Amino acid sequence: MNIATIDDLQQALAEHNYVADRSLATAIFLALKLQKPLLLEGEAGVGKTEVAKTLAAMLGRRLIRLQCYEGLDVSTTIYEWNYTRQMLQIRLLESIGAGDARQAMHEIFGPEFLIKRPLLQAIESTDELPPILLIDELDRADEEFEAFLLELLSDWQISIPELGTLRAAQPPTVILTSNRTREVHDALKRRCLFYWIDYPSLDKERQIVAAKVPGASERLSREVVAFVQELRKLDLYKLPGVAETLDWAEALVALDAQALSIGAVDDTLGAILKYQDDINQVRTGALTSLIEKATR
Repeated sequence: MNIATIDDLQQALAEHNYVADRSLATAIFLALKLQKPLLLEGEAGVGKTEVAKTLAAMLGRRLIRLQCYEGLDVSTTIYEWNYTRQMLQIRLLESIGAGDARQAMHEIFGPEFLIKRPLLQAIESTDELPPILLIDELDRADEEFEAFLLELLSDWQISIPELGTLRAAQPPTVILTSNRTREVHDALKRRCLFYWIDYPSLDKERQIVAAKVPGASERLSREVVAFVQELRKLDLYKLPGVAETLDWAEALVALDAQALSIGAVDDTLGAILKYQDDINQVRTGALTSLIEKATR
């Protein structure tokens, strides 16, 4: 796909049902053109992960995803040795009387005994087009893990003591996401372009629902979005993101709802609110007024 301008990219994203502001399209365009990692921050459910998925589908590239969590280390992100195969190889060498211990060690620490994890897969990709590497929810990982990424994101290479330094023939396009539950280290940020994805405006969220939930009537889409926008003004423990808006719209469509009603909303609050205290707060206080505002 030929993407020569920011407008081309914005249009291509829209054709793949991703509604992007021009500023976000600009950040993505620069990440592609400059081969710089793009760090996307924002509340959960605002569409950060979807950027990488949409880019992969749009550009016809493989998506390699690394889901971050506490305790990530080299063996789960870069590589580990296949110890079972190595043991079998050692026994095979012993059975045939191979006496050269140095040669045996060289053989069992070769690439064929390496289990490649997502970061190494991205560096060693032999695809015609470089992959999209999604490092998702970086803030969930330990700060030490960020140190693993510095060499990768600055030089597109990974060092393995037994094999040496492996360099990417074509650097992957890297999208990092963070829900900002903690600050990402400055050293990592310096290697990335940065963009904050906020909750969408009313008009933008309507466009997103129209693109993602085509089965929803125009009236239902309008009222769902208006309700969620009002809901985000409340003092809730966890505000609903765009993902929750889409889940809720799909749930209402599945129930053949054509418009919001107290019964339909009350029955499906679990699609947009994930904490019982938030659900109780809405049910006992603001439900009626929220529906009135959404259905005006």
